[in-house]
Amino acid sequence: MPLGRRISSSADNQKEPLVGASETQKDLNSLGKRIDTQENAGATLNVFREEEPQYSFNDIVLNKSTYDAIQDVLTLYERKEFLFDTWGLGESHKKQKQSGINLYGASGTGKSMAAHAIAKQLGRKILTVDYSQIESKYVGETSKNLVAMFDYARETESIIFFDEADALLSKRVTDMSSSTDVSVNQTRSVLLVLINEFDDLILFASNFITNYDPAFMRRILAHVKFDLPDESNRFKLWRMYIPRAMPTDANVELLAQKYDAISGADISNAVLNAALKAARLQSDSVKQSYFEEAIQTIIHSREENTGIGKCVSKRTVSEEYVKTQFEGRLPK
Repeated sequence: MPLGRRISSSADNQKEPLVGASETQKDLNSLGKRIDTQENAGATLNVFREEEPQYSFNDIVLNKSTYDAIQDVLTLYERKEFLFDTWGLGESHKKQKQSGINLYGASGTGKSMAAHAIAKQLGRKILTVDYSQIESKYVGETSKNLVAMFDYARETESIIFFDEADALLSKRVTDMSSSTDVSVNQTRSVLLVLINEFDDLILFASNFITNYDPAFMRRILAHVKFDLPDESNRFKLWRMYIPRAMPTDANVELLAQKYDAISGADISNAVLNAALKAARLQSDSVKQSYFEEAIQTIIHSREENTGIGKCVSKRTVSEEYVKTQFEGRLPK
């Protein structure tokens, strides 16, 4: 796997004054000139790497509406000449030859896998980026890392994939009270310009689309929602994750029917946990009860995490009632 562009350490460079979002383009040009792309004696903040896609659409179970929505957008690349030349979209949609696809929805529904499958279908490598790779504690450095990442994607002809994209695409600060707020807005503004100028596909994935800044929403061509699997797809997922070599009396149809509001990741974890229990007990097979216990534990833990099932109510009571609860005296 080839090494990516190295980002020079902030300690090796003289910091420049922070500029406002209104000077974004000027700042972006300056950032591009200041990025050190050569090996140097200083430490490196990050190394970007593109990779071959790990999944295809044959590896994912998606609801039909989700799959169809993705394929509609990919037509932009698979039939570009027909759309823009024969049908004349090149005249009316000159800026639309590049596009973004936002994959959003519940956790564990296959968004990251779908990003890889998209790159696989297009015969491209994928450059996965999360906030931790480009974020810096130094003012202005995060924007520089973004510029370097986009340059590297161009050089390697990779599809950029922002995983957990809401960390970068979140709403800009309107009431700026510190240099950190200004820096956050600068980063968002620089990213907007980079997206506008990038003449290729960008993929985004998030569990929290409500956190996106409206400016980013407008610049993304398609927003594809990933819903939790329906009963038919839960059946496919249970079948897919329970290996044929595994001895089991599992009733997959019953599991799919009985346990709803679960994701593919939940099913995958339940199968593994059930197998671990069977192995620990030295059981001859992974029993139906093990699968049910595993998925019930996952559902219960999620309910505990979100507070579902806990109900707190309030009511007004008389002074006399309070006295009865504290041996005739009001609490001090």
